Amino acid sequence: MTQRESALKGNITREMELVGVQEKTPNGVIAERIARGTACLPVNNRNHLENPRIIGKGFTVKVNANIGTSPDMDDPGIELEKVDMAVRMGADAVMDLSTGSGIRDIRRKIRARCGVPLGTVPIYQTACHVFEQGGQIEDITIDALFETIRTNGEDGVDFITVHCGVTLGSLQRLQAQGRIMNIVSRGGSFLARWMIKNDRENPLYQHYDRLLEIAREFDMTLSLGDGLRPGCLADATDRAQIEELITLGELTQRAWDAGVQVMIEGPGHVPIDQIETNMKIQKSLCRDAPFYVLGPLVTDIAPGYDHITAAIGGAIAAFHGADFLCYVTPAEHLRLPTLNDVRLGVIASKIAAHAADIARSCPGAIDRDNNMGIARRKLDWDAQIRCALDPELAKQVRDSAPPSDKSVCSMCGKYCAVKGLDEVIK
Repeated sequence: MTQRESALKGNITREMELVGVQEKTPNGVIAERIARGTACLPVNNRNHLENPRIIGKGFTVKVNANIGTSPDMDDPGIELEKVDMAVRMGADAVMDLSTGSGIRDIRRKIRARCGVPLGTVPIYQTACHVFEQGGQIEDITIDALFETIRTNGEDGVDFITVHCGVTLGSLQRLQAQGRIMNIVSRGGSFLARWMIKNDRENPLYQHYDRLLEIAREFDMTLSLGDGLRPGCLADATDRAQIEELITLGELTQRAWDAGVQVMIEGPGHVPIDQIETNMKIQKSLCRDAPFYVLGPLVTDIAPGYDHITAAIGGAIAAFHGADFLCYVTPAEHLRLPTLNDVRLGVIASKIAAHAADIARSCPGAIDRDNNMGIARRKLDWDAQIRCALDPELAKQVRDSAPPSDKSVCSMCGKYCAVKGLDEVIK
């Protein structure tokens, strides 16, 4: 049985027990929320994770890190180092977005290396294979696409992004409305080009039942992709984005009825004043299914600092209901991220997620902050470093400018507010 089918029957799986400990939540509550569809537990039946994660309402906000090769930077070894870095910095999941050579081979290596849930976008592999054979996007066959999805299941992938909501109707609405950026989703663009060239409906939408059969067989969670997400602030919350979301809401119920877990992907680039509205629309249209957002980025003019723009939007989105944040690195819009970009991207998203967990009163979320406050009051520098999200960097910064008095820091020195007042009180 899938995790959802087990939950519906009241059966507690090993993975439910593990995440129950992580979340300080009774197993029965875990199962109940999976059964309702307000949470998902991405675990491939053939890949029993030692470190599963539950994503959804009532649980801590999770963070995903994207890695993967490209045609211009096709070094699997570097991407494996990025997996290690992402997990070490606290990523709750990793997505392999490789478009270089040997996609299945690197996916298997990442799966063997990665102890957290693994996601992919199968249309990438299908399209890249056709291009490598000298073909064009319209040469992709429906059978080839679904065979790729099956191989992802066989390789132990836990969740897959599938852009089922990019339909002929939504493309017509997009064209009628007009956008600055049109389609910025790579998977959404592949499918839109295929549909226009072949004058046919999206096979992931038209043959959705076939997709559900494969997903159920491997218990792969469907991450229903936002192929029409806004790629700039001016395009946010437009008709095309909302129409796709309506379609995804309908497909969510069909997946649940088939015993398949679902989460919904969301924008994108969204002004701060529209973030809360976007979260509420998604939760309403998609029956409270877990919401997985990219950022959202709250300004378009910060290339090189987009991990910050995304963290601002991510914190606000998570406070208003987003459950899963896809990290954004400083390299966003500019190039493939480096190892250090991955580190900065994960930490920025972890800060946003943690800030939202505190505001949402998640059990135990503020404990670490309280411990940090106590350590700072005591001027216990070792404890402060242990409490930090990035202890390695915290220690490096402190050690880079050591004070003459080791009990304080080099900013205030003998004028330390904490130490001075404590001496008077004592």
